Amino acid sequence: MEGTNNLEMKKEVIPSLIRSIDANDIQGFDDSLMKNNVLYEAMETNGAKSESETSNAYLHHHRTPSISISMPPSPIEQHVKKVAFRDDVELVAKSDPPATSATKYYSQPMPTGVGFQEGVAIGKSPNRPPRNPRVDKLKDDERYNSFKTFSGRLERQISNLRGKPTNEPQVSTPRSEINVSVDRYFDALTGPELDTLRPSEEIILPDDKKWPFLLRYPISSFGICLGVSSQAIMYKNLASTAPTHFLHVSLKVNLILWCISLVLFTVVAAIYLLKIVFYFEAVRREYYHPIRVNFFFAPWIALLFLAIGVPSTVTTHLPHFLWYVLMAPFLILELKIYGQWMSGGQRRLSKVANPSNHLSVVGNFVGALLGASMGLKEGPIFFFAVGMAHYMVLFVTLYQRLPTNETLPKELHPVFFLFVAAPSVASVAWANINGSFDYGSRIAYFIAMFLYFSLAVRANFFRGFKFSLAWWAYTFPMTGAAIATIRYTNEVSNVFTKALTVVLCSMATLTVFGLLVTTILHAFVMRDLFPNDISIAISDRKPKTVHKWFHKRSGSSEKDIEHYLKFVTSEDKDVEDTAAPKDIESQKSLP
Repeated sequence: MEGTNNLEMKKEVIPSLIRSIDANDIQGFDDSLMKNNVLYEAMETNGAKSESETSNAYLHHHRTPSISISMPPSPIEQHVKKVAFRDDVELVAKSDPPATSATKYYSQPMPTGVGFQEGVAIGKSPNRPPRNPRVDKLKDDERYNSFKTFSGRLERQISNLRGKPTNEPQVSTPRSEINVSVDRYFDALTGPELDTLRPSEEIILPDDKKWPFLLRYPISSFGICLGVSSQAIMYKNLASTAPTHFLHVSLKVNLILWCISLVLFTVVAAIYLLKIVFYFEAVRREYYHPIRVNFFFAPWIALLFLAIGVPSTVTTHLPHFLWYVLMAPFLILELKIYGQWMSGGQRRLSKVANPSNHLSVVGNFVGALLGASMGLKEGPIFFFAVGMAHYMVLFVTLYQRLPTNETLPKELHPVFFLFVAAPSVASVAWANINGSFDYGSRIAYFIAMFLYFSLAVRANFFRGFKFSLAWWAYTFPMTGAAIATIRYTNEVSNVFTKALTVVLCSMATLTVFGLLVTTILHAFVMRDLFPNDISIAISDRKPKTVHKWFHKRSGSSEKDIEHYLKFVTSEDKDVEDTAAPKDIESQKSLP
């Protein structure tokens, strides 16, 4: 009887679940790990141990086995089985497994333990690749997709080719947020450069963090190339003009500056080309911007400067077809912009007139200068005539400054030096076309000198504002005036003209060198040279009309007051002045 009772007790000690699984292998259940656990080892190696020792060895073992479960193809088509936890319950299959494909589903061990849980809690997992927080922020924000050329399609294609398909849903950004009319630029932006957002407007890009670099890289960066490449032309003239031989300037200076200009232009153009490739919509918005469109002349003007200042050690004769290739973009852009000036509408000259418009005019004179130096006649005269006609119209428009036009803020005062650029280059261009520095060239030169000194004597006009790329507007006109003075000294050589040449060349060189160093510091040390470009991020939707309901509320909260003040523009009267009369009337109406 005792042996029989002991056998029955031993049978009851073994859990029925393990016994049932061991007796009846369930299809799809990975029982290989269960057979190798500590309990089976204890039962096979030392069957004489008591049930309590075996149970303690199992409970206190420090290595808890991992359990693997084979998942079915879908929760609907699964093989349903019940496992008995008691001896008196039968294992009954509710449904037979349907015919499925031969796809195999391999189970993976589920990692457990305190270390794994702590790693998941802090965002670290052995199966998860390291992530870059900056890249994640840009990927998570879908608002950038409206400016991307490929809108994420290229990244997904590359991932698929590498065998890493992405499961991220494709984001479809409304195209209406991109097609912005010219009226919206004037409605949503303010300031002479149309780069300041009105208080009642909102942008479609995040305004609480810094955007990708290419989105913040403006077309006005080519102004740096204009300043440095014009220095190469100035030192080439200093070294080759007879009245300035007393300065002992070597042509090697021209070669060094020309090489620096070439490298600088290559870098700036390559970065902007990347912006065209990856953020074409941002470039398109700059092109349709009524003020930014003028800076699309800057890359081609810089190429003309490189052709004019090419050292004699590199080449002495440039092919004629090069001039036609470089002047073709000018003709295309001028047909568009000058036609808009003349036809009227929102892009009429009286509305968009700005000193930066000189960039669309000065290219004609630079092209005429290059063509005349290459021996061409008709083409240079054509562009000189077009440039002179539109310069006179622009000069008068900017000089009179209609009452509806805003005055330039301090940050944009340097662009006033663009007044000097066109007449300076025009005087040298006409001298090359006519063959001598005659009265026509001298008239243009004297106009440039008067404008130069009228701005130079106003020292307070160019102080007390933050550095920006607009400062490069100093360099190109100052260098152009110095080059015109060198040419005038070659015709009228005396002590005064030589001294004037030295002063203007020195000022231009110091200005370019100082701005180049300052630009490098702000770009790589302070990293504030390229702020978020608000002017390209405006929405095509007009803001909702908010009525002045402030006087109708009593006991308004601070949040309501801030919401009201947000939509009050500077053109409106003071809040107290507008609210007081209506409040008095409301008080009189009370009994």
